[in-house]
Amino acid sequence: MSEQTNAESNPFATLKRGLQLSPELKRGLGFTIFLAAVTALGRLVVPVSAQKVLDNGLFAEAGPNAAYVITVIALGAVVLGITTAANFLMNRRLFIVSETALANLRRRTFRHIHDLSMLHQQSERRGALTARVTTDIDQVSQFLQQGGMVLVTSSAQIVAATVVMAIYSWQLTIAVWIVFIPVTWLIKWLQGHLAAAYTNVRVSVSKMLSAVSESVVGAGVVRAYGVGARTSARLDESIEEHRGDQLKAIRRSAVSFGAGELVYFGVNAIVVILGAFLVADGSMSVGELTAFLFLVVLFTQPVVIGTETLNEAQNAVSGWRRVLDILDTAPDVADPKDGADLPEGPVGVRFEGVRFAYPGGEEVLHGIDVDIAPNRKVAVVGETGSGKTTFAKLLTRLMDPTGGRVVLGETPLTDVKFSSLRSRVTMVPQEGFLFNGTLAYNVRFAKPELTDAEIYVAFSELGLTDWVEALPNGLETELGESGANVSVGERQLVSLVRAYVSDPDLLVLDEATSAVDPATELRLSSALDAVTRGRTTVIIAHRLSTAETSDEVLVFDAGNLVQHGPHADLVQEENSIYAGLHNSWIEQTRSS
Repeated sequence: MSEQTNAESNPFATLKRGLQLSPELKRGLGFTIFLAAVTALGRLVVPVSAQKVLDNGLFAEAGPNAAYVITVIALGAVVLGITTAANFLMNRRLFIVSETALANLRRRTFRHIHDLSMLHQQSERRGALTARVTTDIDQVSQFLQQGGMVLVTSSAQIVAATVVMAIYSWQLTIAVWIVFIPVTWLIKWLQGHLAAAYTNVRVSVSKMLSAVSESVVGAGVVRAYGVGARTSARLDESIEEHRGDQLKAIRRSAVSFGAGELVYFGVNAIVVILGAFLVADGSMSVGELTAFLFLVVLFTQPVVIGTETLNEAQNAVSGWRRVLDILDTAPDVADPKDGADLPEGPVGVRFEGVRFAYPGGEEVLHGIDVDIAPNRKVAVVGETGSGKTTFAKLLTRLMDPTGGRVVLGETPLTDVKFSSLRSRVTMVPQEGFLFNGTLAYNVRFAKPELTDAEIYVAFSELGLTDWVEALPNGLETELGESGANVSVGERQLVSLVRAYVSDPDLLVLDEATSAVDPATELRLSSALDAVTRGRTTVIIAHRLSTAETSDEVLVFDAGNLVQHGPHADLVQEENSIYAGLHNSWIEQTRSS
């Protein structure tokens, strides 16, 4: 059985795997355990001091000895002071170590999510991936900082209390363990049920976050179609599912908590009854029995608290396992080891028998063979669903083909290192995504070192200075989350400028002007010439005016490349798909 499979079924395997990925948690562990031992031993000072004060101080054969009592109390106070300091240092180390380790785990998980292909990311609900980096790791953090401290001290406390109890009365110690051992088996049985329950809780949390996220992000659509009630019902359903899973887990937790309480009261009752007989026949003193009762509290306290800690642990393990599931998912589009750099300058593109099918679906590209020469402007046209966008994603390696290969220059795309690919190949998608920040901040995503003056020059070269100057604060205008403060067309303008300043050698525009009004499109015609000049450009064209000005046109239909050549030649082919598309576009243009 693989390590990953073990981690899915065994909480200890999950913890082991988690510690491997977060080595910071193991640093200084020996000193932390030492502090825990000091804390556990220090807690024994109260029962031992009570026994000494009673037997040798207050009820001594020679009469009460006030000096002895004061001395014992003073020494006890010193030991408690040391215990408190050790406990503080232990807690402080656990907080610092856990936060450091989990912060690194968040970074690692976040980066790994971005290493996964767009295909894999789209197969997961947005809230589910967000939950892996947020609430799942938060649950682990909460456990390590609270329950972790209990686990570290509990074992030492149980051992230390057992040793001292045996010194006072081995008979009562055996009685305590006779009650305790069956409970450990009960807790182990409950552990499996709790693990399953809290795994369901973590899954339902992800679903709830997804529902909340979608309803917030899509608030405009919800209002536009008047489906608030339906959206609320969907959200209520996810909340109710989470509530149900949480209640199931709580009910099982209540059973484990009740078992701990039963141990506590049962053990105390047995010790009082048996201890009374031992005191009566002279086997124990009153002070020793009193100390033993204190020790029983120290012994049973970890068991009672441990049931609560167990609940937290199972919730944390479930969250940790979900994080590990992501980290153990190998990227299906991986950065090649010892990958090659793309050559300087415009690069050619070659598709060799490229096929592609989405998981569980039919093939959407069928054996595409095409050569795109360097420094050419190529338009890709076709009906919706013909395979144009898939072609663009394969070209930029957002996905890998299921058959054939894509070659840039003379290098297979799968052999190009990511750092070279992302710096030399840029794609502007259909919907220009903007981050919450200023206009300048969003443009700098392509090149962080740009000054405001250089950004302004870029807008000027694309003929967009009047647009920038019309904004409330120019380059410092806040665009809002996802660019909510500007129009769809203006978001696309920013995306084009961002691509322009990145200065790629291969530029892919996926319906980049589809959201721009006709007036803005005319205004952008010269800007697009500037953007595409001196580099290889592939444009997924929605408006065939782009195809008319391109060097070549690729025509897709039902996943096949059916025509390839200059616009002037293709439009002359009678009854061809391209001629039909062009005629339909001309008629729409005249009627608009």
